[in-house]
Amino acid sequence: EKSFFKDLLAYITSYPIIAAVFEGPNAVEIARKTMGATNPEKADKGTIRKDFGLDLQRNAVHGSDSPANAEIEISLYFTKKDFITR
Repeated sequence: EKSFFKDLLAYITSYPIIAAVFEGPNAVEIARKTMGATNPEKADKGTIRKDFGLDLQRNAVHGSDSPANAEIEISLYFTKKDFITR
């Protein structure tokens, strides 16, 4: 129902992706700081979105915004047997 959804879906399915899972204390916050602000124009220099993002919709990277959403999003790409446990 969102006006941008159709274009966003076309973009995010137009190329292969690299999916990764990071874990550890404050993993979500650390990853999001590395990614930068969602809008590349507002992202800090040296972040993924500032260096590689084109615009708000084509911002080069997605990351979960919370541990709860990370659990949901991880399950889209991985199963438990995909992980190595120590």
